[in-house]
Amino acid sequence: MNATQWGGMTAVFLASAVEWVEAFTIVLAVALTIGWARAAGAALAALAVVAALIAVTGIGLTVVRADIDDIRAAIGLFLLLFGLRWYVKAIRRYAGRTRLHDEAEEFAHTRELVGHAEARVAWAVAFKGVLLEGLEVWLLVVALGRSVSYAQASAGAVAALLAVIAAGLALRAPLTRVPENTLKFLVASALLSFGTFWSLGGLLGENRVWPLHDLSLPILFLVFATAGRLSAARLRVPAAAPQGVGA
Repeated sequence: MNATQWGGMTAVFLASAVEWVEAFTIVLAVALTIGWARAAGAALAALAVVAALIAVTGIGLTVVRADIDDIRAAIGLFLLLFGLRWYVKAIRRYAGRTRLHDEAEEFAHTRELVGHAEARVAWAVAFKGVLLEGLEVWLLVVALGRSVSYAQASAGAVAALLAVIAAGLALRAPLTRVPENTLKFLVASALLSFGTFWSLGGLLGENRVWPLHDLSLPILFLVFATAGRLSAARLRVPAAAPQGVGA
């Protein structure tokens, strides 16, 4: 595999891991309320829907034939929009302007939500939680799979799912130690790099815009990562001064 394929698989793996961690937190909370069998059944049902979407989309993209430059431009624009959302949120969290996502807090909230609900409602909560997180994984696989390798992008998402399940079952607790904001920031920087590379290359011609070809990707990643951390430092909310200071 070349550098682009490795980068694409890594981006899919990390982004999927973030989504699967959030899904596992919801399933765990539901499992402690209605039991592992029912919660796992809900999760498997949602994963089956996501797997079907990935399979159908993969077949559709294979059948549909279009100009590769147009496809790359469209995918690049999608990745820019998708990555920008995570990028801005991560910067705001680094700057202290948005609270860090707390898996333990989400676990407690979900358990409280389903604690007094009927079994069917709790099952639906687990199904919906996994499905919503899985749909974001599906979108990433579709976006990166066409220009990298659909099979490799799918493998990255599945590997992330298995890793999260293994870690979660071993701990039987919310994965609170996962540095979620750091992962989201790194993945967002990677998605913005791919999005810029493919959108401009598709619209204006890759050879004209990117004479370094795939070597442009790590340069773009460093630019976005550095700019994001500098922006976070500039926007950081100053710590409250101790009482009595400046009096």
